[in-house]
Amino acid sequence: METIVSSQEEERYVELQLLALDYAREGNTHDLDKMISYGMPINLCTIKDDTLLMLATYNGNYETAQMLIKNGADLDKVNQREQTPLEGVCFKGYFEIVKLLVESGATITNNSISFASIFGHKEIVKYLKNKAPLKKHKIVGIDVESISTFVAKIKNIFRKN
Repeated sequence: METIVSSQEEERYVELQLLALDYAREGNTHDLDKMISYGMPINLCTIKDDTLLMLATYNGNYETAQMLIKNGADLDKVNQREQTPLEGVCFKGYFEIVKLLVESGATITNNSISFASIFGHKEIVKYLKNKAPLKKHKIVGIDVESISTFVAKIKNIFRKN
């Protein structure tokens, strides 16, 4: 027996998916958790393949990210830019979320360390290097810690002016 979904039901489901994506961006953990418990896919994506986890982490929503991880979100799913949630957070600089992802099992890539470095997030670079000590951590032959220190100093100069 085939189930027929009306166009109104289909439209409502699309609205609910968009709402879930907004909840991840905004950090509305409680309501998003409810939606997931009622069957909203944990790895729901935007048209650019940004998952709920990527949206939550990229926007600095620690509690939402924690809830999504607890519910089984894919830690290493890549978006259309071939970036993982960890790489996005390394770009943004949310150290506590970096630790949450890594401690939950996210894969540390050379890109994640490079992103943290070129955006001057020294503490993230140091943390990731300690967690992935066997990889070479250089960009064009320069150690990523030196790069992140230099970028952080430049950022401070511009903030003062």
